[in-house]
Parts: sequence; C-alpha cells; structure tokens
Amino acid sequence: MFHPRVFMPKEATYSSSSMGVNSFIDGKEYLIHKHICRIGTIDIGTNSTHLLIAKLDPNLNTFSIDLAEKSTTRLGERDPETGELTVLAMNRVFETLKRFKDLAQSYKVESLIIAATSAVRESPNGKNFLLDIKKEIGLEVDLISGAEEGRLIYLGVLSGMQFEDKPHLVLDIGGGSTELVLADSNDARALTSTKIGAVRLQREFFDQGSITSEKSSFLRSFIKGSLEPAVDKVFRRVKAGEQVVLVATSGTAMAIGQLVANGENQSLSKLHGYKVSRKKLDDVVAELISMTPEERKNIPSLSERRSEIIVPGALILQTAMQMVGVDELILSERALREGLVVDWMCRNGYLQDRLSYQGSIRKRTVLHQVRRFAVNSNRSEQVANFAIEFYENTKGVLHDDDGAGKELLWAAAMLHSCGKHINISSYHKHSWYLIRHGELLGYSQSEHLMVAAIARYHRKSFPKKRHESWQLLVNDEQRKLVFDMSILLRLACSLDKRPDSLISKVVISSKDKEVNVEILPNKIGRNLDLEKWSLNNVISIVRKIKNVQMNSF
Repeated sequence: MFHPRVFMPKEATYSSSSMGVNSFIDGKEYLIHKHICRIGTIDIGTNSTHLLIAKLDPNLNTFSIDLAEKSTTRLGERDPETGELTVLAMNRVFETLKRFKDLAQSYKVESLIIAATSAVRESPNGKNFLLDIKKEIGLEVDLISGAEEGRLIYLGVLSGMQFEDKPHLVLDIGGGSTELVLADSNDARALTSTKIGAVRLQREFFDQGSITSEKSSFLRSFIKGSLEPAVDKVFRRVKAGEQVVLVATSGTAMAIGQLVANGENQSLSKLHGYKVSRKKLDDVVAELISMTPEERKNIPSLSERRSEIIVPGALILQTAMQMVGVDELILSERALREGLVVDWMCRNGYLQDRLSYQGSIRKRTVLHQVRRFAVNSNRSEQVANFAIEFYENTKGVLHDDDGAGKELLWAAAMLHSCGKHINISSYHKHSWYLIRHGELLGYSQSEHLMVAAIARYHRKSFPKKRHESWQLLVNDEQRKLVFDMSILLRLACSLDKRPDSLISKVVISSKDKEVNVEILPNKIGRNLDLEKWSLNNVISIVRKIKNVQMNSF
C-alpha cells in the first residue's frame, strides 16, 4: 500500500521519516532504488551511546558492519531529587553525537537512524533534551517504547543468528531496563520491558563498599520480583513440548562472557555465539561479589565504568537464567543498533526472505488494535482508502507532506472510531486515549502520538494550546503535519455516513488552490445527497482554514 522513501544524502539538511532518519550530504534527493549504500544507527542508552555504520548489499539482502563506536555517556546518572537528566550527562551526549555525526558524514552515510531508550523515556526533561539535540546538532531522535525496543533487539539478534524451529528467549540487560523477548524465526511472540537495569540498580542499591551476602540475597529477591510478570508472560506463549533457547545480549552479557572465557584461558576475538553454562556463570558472579570495588576495577577486561555496574548486571543475568530454567545461554553481539538497520531494510524493500514478515509490522500492529477495539473494519478500511485518495490528490494544495504522513494518516483512519464503544458523542477523545495508550509496534513514540492526535482532530473542535494531545507533540513541524492529516481524515470521514456505503469511488483533482471532489454511487441511480451534504459541511470549513476553493459533485 505504501511506498517507503529512501533518504539520500543531503548537505547540512536533515529530514525525518520513521525511526528518526537523518539524511545529509550532496544537496540532492533521489528516487527510490536499491544500491550498495551505508546506513548509520545511534542508540542513546542509559550507560552508553553507540554508533553503528552498516554497508547494505542489495544483491545478497544482507549488511556488513563497517564501524562500531561506543562512548560511555552515563545518561542514567539523573538528578536524585527531580529525576531529570543532568546538564553534565546531557553535555556528554551532545559531544558524542557531534562526533558521531562527523563520522557518519565521513563514511558518506545516507540515512542516520537514532533511537533513545529508557533514560530519556523516564526523565521529566527527556523530550526537551531531544528538542535540544535537534536544535543544536540538527539530528532527529526518536524516543521508542520498551516494547518497540524489544522488537528491534529481536530483529538485530535474528539478523546474526539462525533460530531454526526453536523459540528463542532474548535477554537484553540495559542500564535502565531489561527486555525479555520470546520469538521464533517468523515473529516475536512476547515483548516485555522491565524497569531494572545495571545502572539503575547500581544507583539505587550500591554504595562504594563491599557487597554483603545479605545485600546480594536481597537484590536477587528484588530482581526476581521485578522480572516475574515478564517471565510469566513469556511462558504463557511457550507451546507444550518446546525447548527455549536463551540468548543474552548487551554490554553486561558480553563482559560476563569475556570473564568466563578468561577463566578457561580462551582468547576470543568475538563472543558472538559463545555459550556460557549456568555453573560457569554462577562461579563468575560469586567471584565478582567477593571482590572489593578496587579489585573489580583492576580486572583487565573490564573498563572502569563497567566494573562499577558489573555486579548488578550479573545478578540480573543470573536470576533471569534461573527463572527461565535453562542450563546454558548463547551470547549475541547483535542487538538494538543492528535491529534499527534491519527495520530500515525491511521497510525499504531490501529484505524479501525470512525477515520480510517484519516489514509489515506497522500494518499488522494497527490491524491488531482494530480487532482489539472491535472497530468495524469494513468501514474503517473505506475511510482509510478515502483518506489516502485525498492525500495523494491534494499534495501542494491541502498539504505539503513529503511522505512521512501517509502511514500516520492510514493508521489514524483505521483507528479513528475505536472510542465509539465508550462514548458515541465524544468518541474522538476516547479514540485518542485508546490509541495513545495502546501499543503500535514499528512506530516511534512521536509517531505514535501523532497517529493518536490525527484521530483526535478528525471531528468537532480543532487543536487548542490547552489540549494535552496538542501539547504532547514536540514541535511545530509535527503539529502542522497532524493538522493537515486531520483535515484529510475529516474529509474522508464525512463520506462515511451509512452502515453499508453507497459510494463506489471518489474522484479528486487539485490545482492552484482549487480542489474538486466527485463521489460516484456503486449502483446507477442511487441517491448520495446525504454524503454530499456531509462533505459540503466539511468543505465549507476547509475553504476558510486552507484558503482554497473546494467543490463537490
């Protein structure tokens, strides 16, 4: 249905599509085509900020990694009283992003995809921080939900590991959250995100002294209690007789794997695919707990910052392994950053094999919500088709969108009536609430809010500054896009007046501030006066707002 846009290099110009795509170099924009190109991804995490530059091969539908950079930015060291990101931590990220941007340009990266996770999600000033990044550095950053983070981690792991016919449980221990994802080679069965992470536990429970047995016992109980809902959800999705394979990814897992390998006198250049037994993990954790902070700092394979958070991270890994009940885990060096690359490839037609299923994640997640909220799918699909007709035939007159709004409009059209079963007279407000608090996988948090806002403003009042749905949009660019798309949805919804539509086709033409709309019946002689009356009511409003001439036939 949609034709995803490939952002090609532009000099000092940044534009955004899904997942915070930033495009630069050359000053030219090209048509979509597959070619060998480089994609960059940046993961702004709680402990570290990572850059990955991947070279895409359209012939093999694969990618190789040209560069992987990491900077320990410690964004999770928030103000203990307010919970806000500190100026010092934000400045560390600013400096890192400037350097990463220069690196991406030097590699002639065509699209730079940036995601922020737990630390920014939970901070009161997180959104302002992202606005400052755009203002000062010119980079668009997407804030992703915990479930979306889990999905992207799954894609990254799947890109470097054969799942075969076995379900895999992917465990990613971050600084501020831990993701557990149950998945097979086709799709993710369960996506969970829990607010425990190595940095969070270190900040809340650890001081500079040694770790007593009482404290380690308490932490294991705390971690177990925190993980129980996620583990329960996972096991509800495991089919009878299936054996789950545990895959661990993240800096904590890699550090533990390296310590295990060191203990076996193995010199490994890569840890990807390395297997760690439960017994060896228990031995390493026990040894780490017995050490003083200074002794941990002196471990050659651990950086100073990693040594500070290795014990809480190791306890999460150990506890999760015990709860899952497996005797062995496999390490994966691929995770969120690679997942961002795979997601981009899926959306832009580079993958047609086992990963291609994920290319339709946006459509599938919207349809899932349609069923969940008992939306009349026939009527919503027709409204969506009408909305896309208005979108495609009024560009330059009713909107100036370059493509990013089309999928948002479609999603909002499919879900615009989901609040009807709560309150028919104000259902647009309830639809906004349901969409906002539902899960839309494949959409960034800002895109998610935009979909909800488009649905919110498809009828009755127009946006006001006091509206929460309007305030949550982070900038004027997003507000303009939401306003324009909501006008198109308003026009489309005006044609949805009967349980069984009498319309076969809508013919729309536009030129020089004039739009003509002709609606055709599905049978000769059928009266469409009701639809024309409804459409003309909206047209009279659009004429004033958009200062255009609109006519209906």
